[in-house]
Amino acid sequence: MQELFALFWSEHMDGMSFELPLFIVATFAGALVAGLSGFAFGLIAASIWLYILTPLQTASLIIAFGLIVQGYSVWKLRGALDWRRLWPFIFGAALGVPVGVTILTWGGPGDVRVGVGVVLVLYSLDALSRPALKPLKVPGAGVDGVVGFLNGVLGGITGLAGILVTVWCGLRGWPKDVQRAVFQPVAVGTFLMGALWIGAKGAFSAETIKLFLIGLPALFAGTWLGLKLFGRLNDAAFRKIVLVLLLVSGGVLVV
Repeated sequence: MQELFALFWSEHMDGMSFELPLFIVATFAGALVAGLSGFAFGLIAASIWLYILTPLQTASLIIAFGLIVQGYSVWKLRGALDWRRLWPFIFGAALGVPVGVTILTWGGPGDVRVGVGVVLVLYSLDALSRPALKPLKVPGAGVDGVVGFLNGVLGGITGLAGILVTVWCGLRGWPKDVQRAVFQPVAVGTFLMGALWIGAKGAFSAETIKLFLIGLPALFAGTWLGLKLFGRLNDAAFRKIVLVLLLVSGGVLVV
């Protein structure tokens, strides 16, 4: 097995022995969940990757893979996109991503991750313990822009580019197809901006690029299967899946 690893990268990466099968399984699982739910690739993959990769490598791979997963899904949903609803989130993300990437490359994102994780855990536990509330009515695009900004900051720090917008869509009470037509395009835009900013700072290493190429087949397979399963969900089941994934996401950020 060590001979196989040596074909792609050195035996040790950042002082840790790397497990190739574990990386591939995590990539497939993240893509499967993202195809099913419309988000959460990063939280599933990161729950394993963070034990074998650095935070910067993990965030870089989440952004690179997430751009493909979400981009393909958005292409499938292109007929349902409403740009009047999307632009405040994307504009806010454009301002937030540089802030998040700067925090990441400075090496001080820990407190922000933990704080967001605690909020997600509390929100998910509360939402799972009660019926869905009456949809939240928020006039104007300003609040959506603020949500987009905060989502961009978190996406730049962690690579988890759609979590806060997903929470917001749930609070608005939109049907599952409408939610996906909002938070998935926002995630694509956030991933793209994050990739550009990380690349501009020279944070993509040769090892990260090799891992990206190796994980592509697992990514495509998981995404295809997840999209097939999505068509079998109703709105209630979709809400529960999203809340459980947000709970797991918060737990991953806290740990």
